[in-house]
Amino acid sequence: MPNTIPSDIEIAQAAKLKPILDIAKGIGLKEGDLDLYGKFKAKVSLDTINRFKDKPDGKYIDVTAITPTPLGEGKTVTTIGLSMTLNRVGARSIVCIRQPSLGPVFGIKGGAAGGGYSQVVPMEDFNLHLTGDVHAVGVAHNLLAAFLDNSIFKGNKLDIDPSTIMWKRVLDISDRYLRHITVGQGGKQDGIPRESGFDITVASEVMAILALTDSLKDLRKRMGRIVVAYTRKGTPVTAEDLKVAGAMTVLLKDAIKPNLLQTLDNTPCFVHAGPFANIAHGNSSILADKIALKLTDYVVTESGFGADCGAEKFFDIKCRASGLKPNAVVMVCSARALKMHSGKFEVIAGRPIDKELLKENVGAVKEGSSNLKKHIENMKLFGVPVVVAINRFTTDTDKEIEAIKRISKESGAFDAVISDVWEKGSLGGNELAKAVIKAADSQSNFKLLYPPTLSIKDKIKTIATKIYGAKDVSYSSLAEEKIAKFAKAGYGKLPICMAKTHLSLSHDPKLKGAPTGFTLPVRDINASIGAGFLYPLCGEMRTMPGLPSVPAGTKVDIDADGRIKGLF
Repeated sequence: MPNTIPSDIEIAQAAKLKPILDIAKGIGLKEGDLDLYGKFKAKVSLDTINRFKDKPDGKYIDVTAITPTPLGEGKTVTTIGLSMTLNRVGARSIVCIRQPSLGPVFGIKGGAAGGGYSQVVPMEDFNLHLTGDVHAVGVAHNLLAAFLDNSIFKGNKLDIDPSTIMWKRVLDISDRYLRHITVGQGGKQDGIPRESGFDITVASEVMAILALTDSLKDLRKRMGRIVVAYTRKGTPVTAEDLKVAGAMTVLLKDAIKPNLLQTLDNTPCFVHAGPFANIAHGNSSILADKIALKLTDYVVTESGFGADCGAEKFFDIKCRASGLKPNAVVMVCSARALKMHSGKFEVIAGRPIDKELLKENVGAVKEGSSNLKKHIENMKLFGVPVVVAINRFTTDTDKEIEAIKRISKESGAFDAVISDVWEKGSLGGNELAKAVIKAADSQSNFKLLYPPTLSIKDKIKTIATKIYGAKDVSYSSLAEEKIAKFAKAGYGKLPICMAKTHLSLSHDPKLKGAPTGFTLPVRDINASIGAGFLYPLCGEMRTMPGLPSVPAGTKVDIDADGRIKGLF
């Protein structure tokens, strides 16, 4: 990208923000609908759902992507830029995205407020504490952990088998040293020693519940259903059994309300919840989407990682739970990523990009397009029209772009257009906005990939073979044992939330393009009963990231005037 464009934070800090009350009034909200957090942030009352219940829903657009490089392909930038452009051309739009974790912010990935001239502001608030939702999730999660250990310490009246405890503690910082620890060390008053660990807060089931609940009453029920361990007789132990579900809900009574911010164009943005896109379903909240759909013509939301992860879960978990039906999908891709999927180039986060990757190579684009074709094919399985958004980099050539357009349309995409919203903001999204409007107005025959009545194994195999391209699925003895236990416990009708790498359509990050003929290994399977899904583990999944050699946080500081610097 051109060096003349300022850094993300410089662009954000130069923006002229409108009072959040003005943003709210522009979409029909009153001051009484808001809990203000200063001049530029607010929480939106859930009562607005009832107040606008008779209004028809707007069009529902999900932005997803091909299998990305470790650097990402501009999915959030495209999501925000598309919504900005829709507003600029007269089609009222609200963008709904997740709140980022502080782990990646200070680690290697960076923030999630978009970039360039397609951002949500205040960018610093967005990427840091915002309104405290992530902290509320962490406290609620850790309160349950404390009640669990205390129940055992104080006589173990529930007859909990300590070896079955699944509920770790959480922290919203990347810290590999906390992945595996021993708790309860010291004297008798310090607890009973056992092995445990920490997950990052956004991997908590509490965060997944926050994203999937539809009311405070439902949130309370879901808190109570969380399973943390088993008794010596094999009976599930829940947060309700530990008499802590009510207190957990109290800690989340404000966090359940979506946050209202604005884009660089002073257009509305809902930011709410931030579940992982591998262990959890990687989508912002149902509540934010439901409120937004009553207030505007187009809701543009984003699902995490590639379409095999976030989009499949958006359909099969989020839409299944909400009853909402998407009108179109935007598939973000880049020439850089397609070249990588040819297998001729390697992209490693934190290292300079291979100079050969930046040179024109139409052949590599064509070879790597197998990944794009497969993702388009997958989205069509759900009956939703697909618009391919080519996130253009300055090193991309016209021949490469034309090849992507042609391949996309031949593969069944509704359209394929260039997106320049990073460099030009809403002025760079005209083609994309026009294509999305047409696609959303076309026939959408949305359907889920599988019915709830399928067995656990059949659901897993359906996803593995139809979405990933696997030949078959294999199970460890542990996975077999737990599948049988979950089926017996009555969890068999829950949807599946596959936990696998985001760097390949398969379970193996080294397999690029569109691999076939492989067997998907399921080494374990866990149950998020409160959230309402089972998640099979395919390969080693890190629920607590580590920091890189040079963490992004080393560049973050504050100047004499109190302005944050170095935040991207």
